[in-house]
Amino acid sequence: MNIKEKIAIRVAKELKDGQLVNLGIGLPTLVANYIPKNIHVFFQSENGIIGMGPAPNVGLENKDLTNAGGSYVTALPGAMTFDSAFSFGIIRGGHLDITVLGGLQVDEEGHLANWMIPNKMIPGMGGAMDLVTGAKKVIVAMTHTAKGKPKIVKKCTLPLTSVRRVDLIVTELAVIEPTNEGLVLKEISEETTIDEVLKLTDANLIINKEIKTF
Repeated sequence: MNIKEKIAIRVAKELKDGQLVNLGIGLPTLVANYIPKNIHVFFQSENGIIGMGPAPNVGLENKDLTNAGGSYVTALPGAMTFDSAFSFGIIRGGHLDITVLGGLQVDEEGHLANWMIPNKMIPGMGGAMDLVTGAKKVIVAMTHTAKGKPKIVKKCTLPLTSVRRVDLIVTELAVIEPTNEGLVLKEISEETTIDEVLKLTDANLIINKEIKTF
């Protein structure tokens, strides 16, 4: 199991039966592959689909079925497609239960920066601003560091995606909950220690009294 799969598996445990969930491009799309069989979740993509299933097997891709990042997806029975205006009406109207997004930085106040990489050509933030602002719950799924540098920082140096505080941060090392008091360390990976998490985190963490493992 690689790091991204580990993060996706942990995020999948946050999803509840019957929820409408948006998966951002990149790592978050892997979450659809790890939903328990007894949980039925409706996955939405901002390019206009509800009812996405796991990624298709090699050779069974349909060029007309992709997510917002252009990756091939499957459609479950009862899935529907629609235009971008309808899709963003769902997002901006507050109808999404959860959005799972990747992140470049999250700061001590729970602010997310996830769309601008310095000195890189990028197409823009896509639907990230709308998703963070409109979804009922925002989960950030990202690696704990980038090239050895912490991604959970005291203050974001990249442009914020939204002024809204995210609800949960899941990395390969830890599960962290932003609160009014600060970032609360709730869980750590079985393969790490609290000291290692603290060492690789630039922001201050509040240690939960009962740290669980995943």
